[in-house]
Amino acid sequence: MAYGISTYAYFWRISERAPCPLTLPEMLADTKSLGGEVFQICDYPLIEGYDAARLADLRATADDLGLRLELGTRGVHTAHLLRYLEIAEALGVTLVRSMLNTADHRPTTDEAVDLLAPAVERYAASGVTLGLETYEQVSTDDLLTVVRRVDRPQLGVVLDPGNSVARLERPADVVAATAPYVVNIHVKDFSFTRRDGWVGFTYAGCPLGEGLLDYDGMIAAVRPRERGINQIVEHWLPWQDEGFEATARREDQWTRHSITTLLRSAS
Repeated sequence: MAYGISTYAYFWRISERAPCPLTLPEMLADTKSLGGEVFQICDYPLIEGYDAARLADLRATADDLGLRLELGTRGVHTAHLLRYLEIAEALGVTLVRSMLNTADHRPTTDEAVDLLAPAVERYAASGVTLGLETYEQVSTDDLLTVVRRVDRPQLGVVLDPGNSVARLERPADVVAATAPYVVNIHVKDFSFTRRDGWVGFTYAGCPLGEGLLDYDGMIAAVRPRERGINQIVEHWLPWQDEGFEATARREDQWTRHSITTLLRSAS
């Protein structure tokens, strides 16, 4: 098991709002400086355009820093997943995260099983695990139906219990249902706050340990240390009214706080 950081922890600093977006090597260096052991390149489509030489350079950078790499994408089309397997092999990656839906494809459970089965066979042959993330567009029951029907140890669940709240699924229920199938954990805390005038709520991220995430309960259920499951820091940081610099500072503070909290919990 290892603790790491995702591109989602740098969401605003790599966005179009950043005057000079961070590069992957810069994020890797920052992850190392904060004590991370893994970096998950998640939903970062630029990686799909990297040629063999650039992928080799990225892998060498990670190796020099002593970091392991993971990948993340969206969708279950077989060809797309096999393209990510090629990238994974070039980077020495053994865990790829995906999601069932994309903006233009929402497969049924039957279709998802048919698309995933051949891809997972290829992943298994290469020693790479594919994890499907829990989130509000797909019920946890349907997600688990897909995983169980494919029925290969190389297909599991990327657990992010906060995502499913928007589907009115309780985080504790999501954890309990998925625990035997979890292959990766996204660690981010979340909370509800009242809107101005008490008209409704805002559901957003908050610093780890200050919100509704029952981190200890999740860890007790999943047992990541015993099972070799990495824990990856993410955020739901709202844009700050003061602008980019304030948002970037807050994002850095949250990242530092989260990885430090996780590392302390391990000691």
